[in-house]
Amino acid sequence: MTGRPKAAGETATAPTLPLDAQGILALAARSMFHLFSSISQGMFLVDRSGRIVWVNEGYKRFLPALGFASVDEFVGRRVEEVIHNTQMREVLESGKPILIDLLTNKAGTFVVSRIPLHAEVAGAEGDPVLGEVIGAIGIVLFDHPETTLQPLISKFAMLQRDLDDARRELATQRNHPLWKQAGADGQRRAKHTFASFIGSSPAAVDVKRHARRAAQSSSPVLLLGETGTGKELLAHAIHAASARADGPFVSLNIAAVPDTLLEAEFFGFAPGAFTGADRKGREGKFKLADGGTLFLDEIGDMPLALQAKLLRALQEGEIEPLGSNKVVPFDARVIAATSRDLPALVRDGRFREDLYYRLNVLPLRVPPLRERRSDIPALIEALGEDMAQRSGEAPPELTPDALALLAAQHWRGNTRELRNVLEQLAMRSDSTRIDAAEVTRVLAETGLEQIAAPEPLPSVDDADQARLLRPMAEQIAELERRAIAAALASTGGNKLATARLLGISRATLYDRMNLTSE
Repeated sequence: MTGRPKAAGETATAPTLPLDAQGILALAARSMFHLFSSISQGMFLVDRSGRIVWVNEGYKRFLPALGFASVDEFVGRRVEEVIHNTQMREVLESGKPILIDLLTNKAGTFVVSRIPLHAEVAGAEGDPVLGEVIGAIGIVLFDHPETTLQPLISKFAMLQRDLDDARRELATQRNHPLWKQAGADGQRRAKHTFASFIGSSPAAVDVKRHARRAAQSSSPVLLLGETGTGKELLAHAIHAASARADGPFVSLNIAAVPDTLLEAEFFGFAPGAFTGADRKGREGKFKLADGGTLFLDEIGDMPLALQAKLLRALQEGEIEPLGSNKVVPFDARVIAATSRDLPALVRDGRFREDLYYRLNVLPLRVPPLRERRSDIPALIEALGEDMAQRSGEAPPELTPDALALLAAQHWRGNTRELRNVLEQLAMRSDSTRIDAAEVTRVLAETGLEQIAAPEPLPSVDDADQARLLRPMAEQIAELERRAIAAALASTGGNKLATARLLGISRATLYDRMNLTSE
């Protein structure tokens, strides 16, 4: 038998697990706390009143982004005052945990967990049981979820695409006359959902994400963007995803109504209000939208005289029909849209500044097609299917070079101009298969001054070819090594600054550095 001799009085006892239920729970709680403390990006503790009483070292790095120079400024404040969009108050009041959630505030977007803390009280048999909530702990599991949770996000994106396809198919069925006849109730309804806004480019995903968030609010939304970008479609989608979805969706294109009739369109009129008026009177768009959403398109074309009355209606929640001395209350969420530069109109005195601020609560900029060129092939496919359903003919089939040529154009009219070109291609072509030469001819005949050439594919020499014909994991590892080395050189070796520059957590950076050094 080998090994060192035991010293006098030394016993060889191995750690043992507790065998009683309370001991097991206590051990598990300590182990879980230490585990979360070591692998999480930060933790903090609030008391029963919702005041922050403790933060760990990891969480301190988020304080500057939240607007605090020291821990002393942060500790002692109510959690909702210092961490926007937190749901810690809900956890304290319900006593139920929120195990996984996404939190977005000034410090960034995080995957978080919120767990209530209960007092221990003696049960009927003397065993400790959970008592009332005495606090809660917040845990930042991951920062930069777009990189740390990329595999999960990719799977979710795939499921989202499948769901969008299903919704598109359902929307197509709803356009069938039999469906419309079965569901007709005389009510004004939204015609589109977020699935109708075609695109998976970063710009399209971003505007849909903000629009979905706007749908959960009742504040006014201001849609900004060029003509043909899909502002009205998004207005329909916001209404359809909101709590007012069962209410009416009423739209009014201000540019399409003569100035003399706008006030009556907005507020309605009493019987005999003016010469030629209906003897029964007429309700305006505000009243028709009661309980739902009022969409005001081309708000930048509204006359100044009417802007003051619109502002008062939005502030007071009531209108006064023409020719009436009675005020009528209404409850409608307003979504406005314009292709004009409203701040410039405000500076020129052609749009009221107070009305601008009243409407500009939730601004959404809808990107033009040239900022999301990767969406154009999918958009062409959707437009082709819609054209085929309307005409009863097969949708046009474009060759890859024809698609590339269309994706390269500037598209000043955005989707409307693209649809017009596709309709011309379908009408003028003798075949359902359309090539780049046919697209060039139609683009020239539409009056396009300069036809942009598609981007050439990058050339690959023999050396690059050899480097590319390697396992993907090997190529990704090499790219990560080069990126980390460049970031470290740029930040002077500062690990925290390097992690932020690369958009990853510090823990992920250390993991990557360990892998690249092996």
